[in-house]
Amino acid sequence: MNNNDIVQKLWNLCDVLRDDGINYSDYVSELVLLLFIKMVHENNAAGILNRHPLPEGCRWQDLSNKDGLVLLNDYKAILLALSTGKRTVADPENPGQTMEVIIHEDPLIQAIYADAQTRLREPRHLKQLIEAIDKIDWFSATKDGLGDLYEGLLEKNANETKSGAGQYFTPRVLIDSMVRCIKPQAGEVIQDPAAGTAGFLIAADNYIKAQTDDLFDLNEQQQQFQKTKAYMGVELVPNTRRLSLMNCLLHNIEGDGEGAVHLGNALGQVGASLAKSDVILANPPFGTSKGGEASITRDDLTYRTSNKQLAFLQHIYRNLKPGGRAAVVLPDNVLFEAGIGTDIRRDLMEKCNLHTILRLPTGIFYAQGVKTNVLFFTKGAADDQTQKEGCTKNVWVYDLRTNMPSFGKRTPFGESHLQPFEAVYGEDANGTSPRTEGEYSFGAEEIAVDKSAEENKGMDASERAHGNKEAQQKLAHSRWRCFTREWIADTKGDSLDISWLKDKDSVDAADLPAPGVLAKEAKDGLTSALVELDELISELAEV
Repeated sequence: MNNNDIVQKLWNLCDVLRDDGINYSDYVSELVLLLFIKMVHENNAAGILNRHPLPEGCRWQDLSNKDGLVLLNDYKAILLALSTGKRTVADPENPGQTMEVIIHEDPLIQAIYADAQTRLREPRHLKQLIEAIDKIDWFSATKDGLGDLYEGLLEKNANETKSGAGQYFTPRVLIDSMVRCIKPQAGEVIQDPAAGTAGFLIAADNYIKAQTDDLFDLNEQQQQFQKTKAYMGVELVPNTRRLSLMNCLLHNIEGDGEGAVHLGNALGQVGASLAKSDVILANPPFGTSKGGEASITRDDLTYRTSNKQLAFLQHIYRNLKPGGRAAVVLPDNVLFEAGIGTDIRRDLMEKCNLHTILRLPTGIFYAQGVKTNVLFFTKGAADDQTQKEGCTKNVWVYDLRTNMPSFGKRTPFGESHLQPFEAVYGEDANGTSPRTEGEYSFGAEEIAVDKSAEENKGMDASERAHGNKEAQQKLAHSRWRCFTREWIADTKGDSLDISWLKDKDSVDAADLPAPGVLAKEAKDGLTSALVELDELISELAEV
């Protein structure tokens, strides 16, 4: 039995909870409170954890041999004890009275179980869950990695619910690809200011462990740094932060006294107090601050904006150390929004080397129609990390969107779709590997070219190097092209919404009817609709 099979079994347990009024959106939160206790038990038995993080009386064996109301009441008491660090017991000196005793002072466990309460009302349902979890082949699960199993459950939730945080759940294959490009190293501080369930931090940790023989290549001090100081995340939503802390602990990432992921708003004072980082990996939440939970209260950001992604982008490039590198997922509007958006993009290209943009296909996020990109940049210039002006010279763009399928359950987005991009990105994490325009994966040579875009592009320095007209025409069909900073400023007005391949479903303005014809068609359509509406009103009046 592999982890995917176990994830499906765990997910099927949701049927047990339906009679208790628990829906899919609450299921993972309910399950992980119990599942984490079991996973800690299994990790401890396998010798994976340095110490058992749960106090005596709050461990799996304290639940698995009980039944009925005793089980349910003891489970509620365990959750309260883990949350507060205290347990109510009989007072030995005063019969009939109780007293509180401290059972643990672990701030990380208290953070994980902060305000944790079960919604289960029927003891038999809790017993069913415990028995079902006990029947899982935990030897196989431990062998494959309990942290990976846990992440699989989180991804399953995102796939199934299509609501809340799930609609913007970052696909694992994309996270891993971004990490492979950025290449985090042992000893670096790695940050995610919108941590979610800590997917980027876990992927970075997995990458570093793979490069260091599971950290055994490091000395004891370096290993301790990786466990307690290397990772820093911020998450606004308490329940999501709970999931991220569990995820980190199952991967043996402890973080500081508050854990690897702090509760708070990265666009508020929590974000302002973050230390500068070597690497930042993030997929900030979409939308504006108006009416949302997150308010932008930072007074240290140069450009005031209600657009959360633009605010997050400012935080990210400001919070990099000189030479620090970032990969961040951003929607299209960040690339073309005028006004403050233009100022922020210009500031980014001044202070950082924005060397690569990956235009992502639609359908890989669970919010329908969202168009996103990954921006890769390094603080400072390619040849001078301390440079603070004019750092971007060329921006390389890979178009993985035009005439790609709409990904989803029937057409899953996989690692193979990102391999051509990673190949042209190169081995250098700063994007300075030798690069050549021209990459024709996924039938690029058959895709028509937007003529107006090509005419606007003109013959910049990078294209002149390619020589004859025939080569230029072939290059126009490439998914991988280079644009100079001057061309972006002069031709695009510092917009980074750069495309040249023509989508097969797009309409060419040159093929449209004259404006007068279009106006008449619109008027005829509206007139017809009004006639039908009048007829409907008359029919309703006769009823």
